[in-house]
Amino acid sequence: MGKEAARRRWARVAWAYGLLLAFGVFFVGPFLMGFLASLKANPLEWPFTLGFAQVSPKNWAAAWRLGREGAGDPWLGGMRPGRRVALEVAYFFPGEEAPSLLAQIPRRKPGAGMGAVFEAPYAADFVRLGGPKLLERRPFRLGEAEGFLYRYRLELAYEGAGPYLERVPLDLEAPRGAVLVAATLDPTRFERRGRVASWDNAVPGLLGYVFHNYVRAFRETRSLETGESLFLRWTFNSFLLALLKIATTLVFASMAGYALARLRFPGRQALFLFMLFSMMVPGQVTFISNYLVLRDGIFGLSRLFGAETLLNTYTGLILSGLVGAGAVFIMKQFFESIPKEVEEAALIDGATPVQTLFRIVLPMSTPALGALAILTFQGAWNDFFWPFVVLTSPREIYTLPVGLLSFRSAYGQVGDWGLILAGGFFSMIPVLILFAVFQRYFVEGVSVGAVKE
Repeated sequence: MGKEAARRRWARVAWAYGLLLAFGVFFVGPFLMGFLASLKANPLEWPFTLGFAQVSPKNWAAAWRLGREGAGDPWLGGMRPGRRVALEVAYFFPGEEAPSLLAQIPRRKPGAGMGAVFEAPYAADFVRLGGPKLLERRPFRLGEAEGFLYRYRLELAYEGAGPYLERVPLDLEAPRGAVLVAATLDPTRFERRGRVASWDNAVPGLLGYVFHNYVRAFRETRSLETGESLFLRWTFNSFLLALLKIATTLVFASMAGYALARLRFPGRQALFLFMLFSMMVPGQVTFISNYLVLRDGIFGLSRLFGAETLLNTYTGLILSGLVGAGAVFIMKQFFESIPKEVEEAALIDGATPVQTLFRIVLPMSTPALGALAILTFQGAWNDFFWPFVVLTSPREIYTLPVGLLSFRSAYGQVGDWGLILAGGFFSMIPVLILFAVFQRYFVEGVSVGAVKE
C-alpha cells in the first residue's frame, strides 16, 4: 500500500513538473526564436533553421581572427591602413578545368535606412583585392555528383594612408555549376541563384559578425547634427526617466500610503475611494486634457520660469507622472500589514510620524519597495503612448520605445527587419535583468503586501 501511494505521489509530481516544463517551452520558445532571428542576416527566411552562420563556432573563430588582422580589434573588426587579410574558399566543380571566379569589393554604402544619409568612405577606394589564387585541386564527391574541389585564396590589402573602414564588403561570383562548399568565413547571403557569394563585411570581428544587427543599431542611427548614436541616446534617456520615475514614485507613494494607512484626518476615506476610482480610468481618457495642461505650461505657471510650454521636455513628462494611484495602493496595503506596536514604541520614544516612517517603517518595507521599484521601472521603460504624445522633436529626446517606432519607417520600407528585431529585443534586456536580479523582492512584496493582518 505504501509503495502504491508513493508511486501515485511521484506520478503527480512528474505530471506537475512536466506541465510546468511544457508551459516554460511554450512561453520561452518564441522568446528564444526571436533572439535567434535577430542574429540572422535574413530573419524572414523560411523554413526557419536553428543552424545558421552566426551560431557556428567555426565562424566565431574566423570572425575574431579576421577582425584582429584587419584592424587590431577582434570584437568589432574593420580595417585600418597597413593591414592585410587573407580568406580562403573552396568550390566543387564537375569539370576538370578550374572554374574562373570573379571577386570584387563593391561600392556598397555602409548602412541602410538612417545610416544611408551619412557620407562614409567606400572600402573599394582604399582596399586592394588580390586573387583569387588557386591553391589546391583534388577529386571530390558532392552527394551523387563527382568532380573536383578547387581551393582559392583571396587577399585584402589596405596600403597607404586612409580612414578607418568599419566594414569591407566582398562579392565572389562563380560560373554556373560551381558550388561553394567551404569558406574561412561563411558568406552573409547568396545572390543570383547561388552564383554570387556575398559578405557584408569580410573583416567583421566576433561581435560584428554574431551581433551584426545590434552593432548596426548603434552605429547607423546617428544624429544629423551631432553625429552621436541616437540608439545609445534613446537608451540613456529611457534609463534616466525610469530612474527618476522610480525615485519620485517611492518617495510620494510611501508618504501617501503611510498617511492613508496610519494617519486619521477628515476626508481620508473619501480620498482613498477617489484614488481607487482614478485607477479605473484609462489614461487614453484623460490624455487630451493632460496634453493641454502641458501645452499651456500647467496653466501658464511655467512662464514664471521662462518656459512657454512643457511639451518636448523631460520636465513635463516627469511632472505628469510623479506617482500613480496603484503605487500608493500597494504601499498602503503593505503598511497596514506592519504591526502597530512597532510604531507605538517609536512614538513612546519621542519619534514624530515622519521619523517613524523614514527610520522605522521604510527599513521594514524592503520587499514592498523592491517590488514597487521593479514594477515602476518596467512601466516607465516600456511606456510608449504618453512619451509619444509629449516628446515629438527633436529625435535626440526620444525614449527607446518611441525611437524604435522610427525604425519601422526607416528600415521596414527596405525590408531590413533584422535591425528592427534587434532593436526590439535589446529593449527587453534591462527588464529581464531586473526581474532576474530582484526576483526575491518582487515575490516577497507581492505576497506580503496582498494580505492585511
